[in-house]
Amino acid sequence: MTAGAGNTTVSVLLADDHAIVRSGLRMLIDRQPDMRVVGEAADGVEAIALARALDPDLCVLDVSMPRISGLEATREIRALRPNVRVLVLSMHEDDDYFLQALAAGASGYVVKRAADTDLLEAIRTVAAGGTFVSGERQRELLAAWRERGREALDDPLTPREREVVKLVAEGFTNRQIAELLTLSEKTVESHRANVLAKLGMRDRVELVRYAIKRGLVEP
Repeated sequence: MTAGAGNTTVSVLLADDHAIVRSGLRMLIDRQPDMRVVGEAADGVEAIALARALDPDLCVLDVSMPRISGLEATREIRALRPNVRVLVLSMHEDDDYFLQALAAGASGYVVKRAADTDLLEAIRTVAAGGTFVSGERQRELLAAWRERGREALDDPLTPREREVVKLVAEGFTNRQIAELLTLSEKTVESHRANVLAKLGMRDRVELVRYAIKRGLVEP
């Protein structure tokens, strides 16, 4: 946080693949005397790169973004910059998405339809070191999460395998995935085979269902 004359300003990185959403969020945040947007990203890859370069106090990440999802970006950012707090923004109100965000390392979860009322409070709460929840249901889930830990959400896949699953679910071919991730086509094929074996699945249809359940892509 940057300190001014008697106050503290929270630096925020915004990531959403819709420019109009980012513009609206930026206007909302920049109107506040205690916070400012220092960067914007249109996908998860850009968000990770900017978080590394700018080292903001807090990232506001959309769940569903191209190339790398907000949940996967959360994992990467928290690993690269443990001091950077993450707030997940989502159109989904499902319990699964909230729990996946916690598992990824997020400190708060705001539903987009309530962003105009919840986002600023969430930013202040998370920047101060707290965890933001938006209702009684999320409070119950958070309490259960803290009691049980991650046992119910263990994922056998590596971060790279999750990236491959996301792109497969989005309809990319092995060759396109290889180009996007800077891998050989043979390596992508190997990742797909390993994923199917680990998950006990047979085809792309089952991978798509898995990706949706894990919040890697939108249903």
